[in-house]
Amino acid sequence: MPAGGLRFLADRARMGDVTRSLSSFPAEIDVLAGARVLQIIPELDAGGAERTTVDVAGALAAVGARALVATEGGRLIGELQAKGGHWLRFPAASKNPARMALNVVRLMALCRREGVQIVHARSRAPGWVALGAARRLGLPFVTTYHGSYSGRTGVKVLYNSVMARGDVVIANSRYTADLIHRLHAEQAGDRVRVIHRGTDLAVFNPVAVGAGRVEALRRAWNVAPHERVILLAARLTAWKGHRVLIDAAAQMRDRGVPDLAVVLAGDPQGRAAYERELDALISARGLGGIVRRVGHCTDMPAAFRAASVVAVPSVEPEAFGRSAVEAQALGTPVVVSDLGAVPETVLAPPDVSASQRTGWRVPPGDAGALAAALTEALSLGASARDALVRRGRAHVEANFSLERMTADTLAVYAQLLGRHA
Repeated sequence: MPAGGLRFLADRARMGDVTRSLSSFPAEIDVLAGARVLQIIPELDAGGAERTTVDVAGALAAVGARALVATEGGRLIGELQAKGGHWLRFPAASKNPARMALNVVRLMALCRREGVQIVHARSRAPGWVALGAARRLGLPFVTTYHGSYSGRTGVKVLYNSVMARGDVVIANSRYTADLIHRLHAEQAGDRVRVIHRGTDLAVFNPVAVGAGRVEALRRAWNVAPHERVILLAARLTAWKGHRVLIDAAAQMRDRGVPDLAVVLAGDPQGRAAYERELDALISARGLGGIVRRVGHCTDMPAAFRAASVVAVPSVEPEAFGRSAVEAQALGTPVVVSDLGAVPETVLAPPDVSASQRTGWRVPPGDAGALAAALTEALSLGASARDALVRRGRAHVEANFSLERMTADTLAVYAQLLGRHA
């Protein structure tokens, strides 16, 4: 990034003039001191729901609450505990109806033992368990609708509806809120609150990412110094659009775009057949020297800094799409599919003028359009890139800060505690 862009982002980080800190939030959050809030989620591995769980637990601990998380485990447990949260081992991932019924009883016992005052569900199967336990114990029940859950049958829509049955239903974007109102109006009523997913702007800041971290990651990816990385950071599942990006990479190579390195960074989560399919497609397109799968990445700030452009080519709607937001926070151009919550997170024509864009939006599944946008992003001159960086960072600061998300979530808890009392 040009030096001017780095200075700009450093100044913005020091100013802190857009995001709200917890200490400046209204005093009613003081009611949370000593409160016991339980979040329940299947596992704490990679993902937006998991990351949000840890962030909210840290915010609860910071205001003196006891932040409890019922989950089976996962790679984020250590971070949860470091931030003051408490891990309660619980078989929250089970979707077996008999086991879920037993889990209601188990969760009730856990809530009594820990003195839980609010239950917050972040996934559907444990959501039904949490709903049963909270209603029987008379506890406030919160849900967060994290995903664009598919529901093509009445049974599936009913199953998904638990995420709209909270005393407060948190939607992670306006797109998600519209989806809830369309599919679950009867259950959700007027209880939906939009709280956008928050990004830690101190962590996702280029000033905080040392060159050594970036260089180490590029070496681990086997990327040469002259190569320009197009990064797709997402778990290996078909709707994330890996195949579209592979096809776009083939078109870019055929058009003579030089020095390409397409990195697919994501956990396969047991999808061995999809791994084999992607490898076969890479081979069939003759992209063995350009496209590489690198598995799960633990240092996402360095990954986004290592990239020349970040692609989010999803073929199904993103309920939020944090990769695009985190990349913009770090000053890396983004090219995304124009569906779901993307119009909220990435500004582009026709919603704004070209001079106001913070990234590129292309039709989902259109490899040609994706290739063209990626090529344009890679072709930016220093001044144009610097201006894009400034706009992207300002957009994220204004709308998607971690402080704003946690403060708004804690305000929901405070309101429910006051109402319950």
